[in-house]
Amino acid sequence: MTHARSVLVDTDRVTGSDVEESQIRSESAWEADPAGVFFSDRFNVHPEVMAEYGAFDISVVSDLPVFIDPFLLFNSEQPEHIALHDQILEYLGFLRDEADQQLPLGLIKSWYTFSEVKQNWLGFTVSGNAGHGLGAAFAKSLHSALGDILSNFGNETITTSSHLEKLALIRPGVGRDTISDFTTNLIKHFLLRYTETFAAAHLASDAVRKTAVARAAFNYGTKTWMTRTYALPWTAGDFVILSPSALLTKDETWINRNDMIGSFDVLPDVLDDEQLRADVSLYLGQQLSRKPSAREIADARARTILHFPELIDCYIRLKEDTGDQAVATSREKVNETQRLLRDQVQTAARDLSDKTDIFAKPWTSFDEAMAAVKTFQRYVEHQDGWRVINRGNGRPFANETEVQGFFGLLLQPSRFDVNREPNNGRGPVDFKISMGLDKALIEFKLAKSSSLERNLDKQVAVYEAANKTKRSVAVVVCYTAADQAKVKRVVQKLGLDQPDARPLVVIDARSDNKPSASKV
Repeated sequence: MTHARSVLVDTDRVTGSDVEESQIRSESAWEADPAGVFFSDRFNVHPEVMAEYGAFDISVVSDLPVFIDPFLLFNSEQPEHIALHDQILEYLGFLRDEADQQLPLGLIKSWYTFSEVKQNWLGFTVSGNAGHGLGAAFAKSLHSALGDILSNFGNETITTSSHLEKLALIRPGVGRDTISDFTTNLIKHFLLRYTETFAAAHLASDAVRKTAVARAAFNYGTKTWMTRTYALPWTAGDFVILSPSALLTKDETWINRNDMIGSFDVLPDVLDDEQLRADVSLYLGQQLSRKPSAREIADARARTILHFPELIDCYIRLKEDTGDQAVATSREKVNETQRLLRDQVQTAARDLSDKTDIFAKPWTSFDEAMAAVKTFQRYVEHQDGWRVINRGNGRPFANETEVQGFFGLLLQPSRFDVNREPNNGRGPVDFKISMGLDKALIEFKLAKSSSLERNLDKQVAVYEAANKTKRSVAVVVCYTAADQAKVKRVVQKLGLDQPDARPLVVIDARSDNKPSASKV
C-alpha cells in the first residue's frame, strides 16, 4: 500500500520532526504483521509515517504506561491544543456553576462519571485495555471540591490559568491515571478527528469502519453528551484511537501532589510575602513533633497547604514558569518508551520467531511457562537477545516494570491464556498462565533490587496462595557481574539451589561477557 502524506483539514498538524532518528527504522528493516502487537504492524503503516504525523505507536494488545498530561495542552505552541485546554476549563466552569444546586443522581452520573477511553490503549492496565474509569468516588471528590476549595476555579489571581490538575493537588488518590482519563474524555472529539484524518490518509479502506461513538462531545445547550460518527481504524471487534506524542508523559503529570509537597519550602517565595511566610512557618511548626519523621513532615505540609490554599496557586505558578521543562522531559521519556516497548519488542519477536519454535507451541500451564522462560533465557544469553533487552550504550532496563512489559508484549503472538499482573488479594504477580483450573505463575525480578532476597524468600509463596496454585517460576535478570555474584549469594543463603526448591531461572543479560564467535 502506498502511503500519502496527510494534512489535517481543520487543525494544525502535529509533526514528528523532533523524533530521534534512532526511533525510526529503515524501510528495509520494517515488516508489517497483520497479527502484530503494535498499531503500525496491525494496520500496515510504516512507523516513520506515524512519527511524521506525530502519533504515538500504541500497542493494540496491552496498554502502555504513558498518559495524557493536560499541562502539555496548556503549554503547547499549537493553537488547537491550547483551545482544548480552554475547553477543559469551560467544562469545569460549567460543573462549578452547577455545584451549588442539589443535583439529581442521574445528572451527577452523566456529568461527573466517565468510562475509561480504552480504545487509546494508554494507562495502567497490564493485560488488555479495560481500566476502571472515573466512577462514584471521583464524582464525589470533584463535586465537593468545586463547592469549596475549588470555588474560585477560573478566577485565580496568582496563576496565569486554571488547571484541571488542581484536583490532584488537594485530593489524595487522584493521580496521573485519573487526570489522564478525565482529560481524554474531555478532548475525545479531537482525538477521534485526529485518528479519523490519519486513517483516511494512510489506512486501507477495509481496515476502517464508520463507528458511532458515545459521549464524543458535550452540548452546553441541552447539557447532555452527544454521540458522533467517525471513520476509525478497526481491529479485534473495536475501534482504535491514536494520540499525539506531544501530549503524552510517562511518569507524573507536570503538576502533581508529590512534587508540590516536595517544593513546599519555596512556595511562599512565589508571592514574596513575608507575612505569609511567617504564618506558614508558624502553622507548620505546630503540626510537627520535636523529631518528625519524613512521613510526618509530608503529612504536616499537606495539612498546611490546605489551610493556606493560596500555596496551591503558588505551586502551580511555579510550574507554569518552568513549563518548557515539562515539554522536554515528557518528550524524552515518551520517546524512550516508544523505542523500548515497540522497536525492541518487534525486533525480538521476529528474532524469536526465526530462531525458536516458541510461538508454535500449544501452551498449557507450568511446563509451558517454564518453556517460555527457558526459551527467553536462551534467546537472551545465546542468540544475541541481550542486545534488545538492554537500552543500549551499556545501560540496562531501568526497572522491573519495563522488563515485565517487554516479556509480556513479546509473548503476545503466542496462543496461551496469559494474564499480566492479576491481583487476587495479596498484590499482583507478574504473569499467570492458565487453562481452566490449571495455573502457573511467573514473577520477574532485577538482581539489583534491594529487596531481592526478601522477595525470593516470601513473595512468590504469597502469590501462589492467593492464586490457588503451587506451580510458579521466579526469573531474575542480571545486567552486571556484581548482579550475578549477588544472586549466587542469595540463592545459596535461601537454599534455592536444592532439588526441592521452587524453580528459579537466572538470565544473564550482561553486555560485557558475550564476545562474537570469531573471538571465542
